[in-house]
Amino acid sequence: MPNIDRVAIVSKPRSEQAAKIVPQLIGWLQERGVNIRMDLETAHYAAHPAGIPRPEVPAGTDLVIVLGGDGTLLSAARAIGGSEIPIFAVNLGGLGFLTAITVDDIYSQLEKALKGDFTVARRRMLHCEHRRGDQVLGRYDALNDVVLTKFEIARMIDLGVQIDGHFVCVYRADGLIIATPTGSTAYSLSAGGPIVFPTVRAIVITPISPHTLTNRPVVLDDASEIKVANLSDDSATYLTIDGQIGELLRRGDMVICRRSEKSVSLIRPPEMTFFDVLREKLKWGGQ
Repeated sequence: MPNIDRVAIVSKPRSEQAAKIVPQLIGWLQERGVNIRMDLETAHYAAHPAGIPRPEVPAGTDLVIVLGGDGTLLSAARAIGGSEIPIFAVNLGGLGFLTAITVDDIYSQLEKALKGDFTVARRRMLHCEHRRGDQVLGRYDALNDVVLTKFEIARMIDLGVQIDGHFVCVYRADGLIIATPTGSTAYSLSAGGPIVFPTVRAIVITPISPHTLTNRPVVLDDASEIKVANLSDDSATYLTIDGQIGELLRRGDMVICRRSEKSVSLIRPPEMTFFDVLREKLKWGGQ
């Protein structure tokens, strides 16, 4: 791979660690002749006036450095999705399934990355459309999941599901998670869903606290199209994309999910496998 000389930096807001790392990182990159674009948060930490809105940061760069947790990465992924720009994701605390590079390893791993010496894991995204009758109100791409959940505290919601035009059932539950393999270790896992190896071409449907206890998670081929009809009252159901973008649904609204044409390229330390991550993050036993 060619050497990298144009880098974007995306940082977690209100992070003491990022505030310490950013000035050092910028100096380190500048010493190596690397051109830098930075989002507004990064510019704030660097006391630099050149910050730009996050969706515009990746344009024209060879690498995006993400400083934060999985939430910061998910935000960056939606800005980058569909391009070939690799993401160098540094975990600044928390569980961090996707941000695999530690603070201690930033410069050793980045030295390799700038020379093009890195391994890329391609993660397919999930496309979602929010429809009301014949009108498309929103189109989104999620790296982790699309979630329909109750908006009110005490009430369940009703969601009618079709897969490839075939009626499945009406879920009466606190909500429904439609997850990618990448998202199988996120909200879906905490709701009882399976762990899916990242390269498996699949979509997972996981109900959240279903009224019918036999409603269990379902794993589908990722060529499937999933239609979810909101059968609950107006403003009783909330749609969220990667836990970050959201809107209230009306009765009769339809949410349609299918495999996205976009994917994200994550730089992974070559010595780290998916099972290493599971052992570390989920505290599985063994050496």
